Amino acid sequence: MIDSGFKPDNVAIVSTLSACAQTGDLKKGKAIHDYTKRNRLFIDSYLATGLVDFYAKCGFIDTAMEIFSLCSDKTLFTWNAMITGLAMHGNGELTVDYFSRMVSSGIKPDGVSFISVLVGCSHSGLVDEAKKLFDQMGSLYDVDREMKHYGCMADLLGRAGLIEEAAEMIEQMPKDGGNREKLLAWSGLLGGCRIHGNIEVAEKAAERVKALSPEDGGVCKVMVEMYANAERWEDVVKCREVMERDEKVKKNAGFSKVLS
Repeated sequence: MIDSGFKPDNVAIVSTLSACAQTGDLKKGKAIHDYTKRNRLFIDSYLATGLVDFYAKCGFIDTAMEIFSLCSDKTLFTWNAMITGLAMHGNGELTVDYFSRMVSSGIKPDGVSFISVLVGCSHSGLVDEAKKLFDQMGSLYDVDREMKHYGCMADLLGRAGLIEEAAEMIEQMPKDGGNREKLLAWSGLLGGCRIHGNIEVAEKAAERVKALSPEDGGVCKVMVEMYANAERWEDVVKCREVMERDEKVKKNAGFSKVLS
């Protein structure tokens, strides 16, 4: 476009930056940023958001923060890009700090804002802060809780070793929500149970995962390991029998397809 003599507007620039961010093309994205500097293009909130998102996703969080600080007309999208970037890089305390700054500036958070700040809290073990924010979503900010918000909280609680609370959080997920989010949540909790040695909740999580994804053979492997560590040998034998039976069913199904 530029080589042909056309001057791209901010919409075209941000679209290209977004593509560079998705592919991790740092060289091309920086070249676009340099173009805006050379031509002294006005960095409005739209372009600033694109630049913040690009640099954050490419790992240059300090550069993203610098551009963010220079933007004088920050919108919700600009704030979300910065908060998401901080959360992505595990800067939990800064994520919460920027979330608070956004609210103080008069901008109301949305569902994306809460997903990002909860992820940041999860990566930094900020359990109490996350619980407070989760409770305030509807009461203070009038933001509906969605499947991903429950999933973020379950992940946070599981990482912190609060296995029972994590299971309760997943059980509270909307019944009409997608099974994918529930599967991810229960699978993640099963991993947490494995780390913390909570067999009781692991059995519940394994049951839920198998119901949502019957072909998932990894569930039995995890349970075999946990039962073996607890020296529950009868349960080890039962799990292995289930694994063998499932394997036979798969082989028979495959044979039937060949015949048909």
